[in-house]
Amino acid sequence: MPDRTTTLDPNRTALLVMDYQNGIVGQLPGSGALLDRVSTVIDDVRGRGAHVGWVRVGFEDAEFEAIPETSMFAPYAASAEHRAVMRADGPATQIHPKLAPRPEDVQVRKIRVGAFTTTDLGQQLEKRGITTLVLAGISTSGVVLSTVREAMDRDYRIVVLRDACADRDQATHDFLTGTLFPRTATVVDVAELSGHWDVQ
Repeated sequence: MPDRTTTLDPNRTALLVMDYQNGIVGQLPGSGALLDRVSTVIDDVRGRGAHVGWVRVGFEDAEFEAIPETSMFAPYAASAEHRAVMRADGPATQIHPKLAPRPEDVQVRKIRVGAFTTTDLGQQLEKRGITTLVLAGISTSGVVLSTVREAMDRDYRIVVLRDACADRDQATHDFLTGTLFPRTATVVDVAELSGHWDVQ
């Protein structure tokens, strides 16, 4: 079980804001409060001198063509409508305008569910000396679940922000954040995170 008294070193901690892009945020009812919480935690993390990273999903033409028929992403490759929505340079795959990446932030574009497997995220984090990840993402059963498992295998310390993650199925979100994630991660709400920073 993770230590509930986890202390975060800003120099070695990165907040990953995952799949907060127009086409995904737009599928969630009442997303305004969620965006407000994420914006609040981003400002807090920046103010403490910690790192912020952005993960989004989107495909270029060659990447669509390379998707095998066995992949869960195969329908996106087969459908012109889905391709239009998931294009890497399209409006639906851009970070929501209420959130503002900065040039110095970590930024990756992925073509699968988890944040690590099809990106150089691991290398970017290693260059910055990051050992702890604070995760916010949509959906809890998608990018958050996959990234928690990948990060665990890569030996990161993991904090999941319960109310900065969301899923279209609330019961699934509650199970993951209440039962599964606490086995390998510290799970807190945005308002609780401030109590975990090393203030020395």
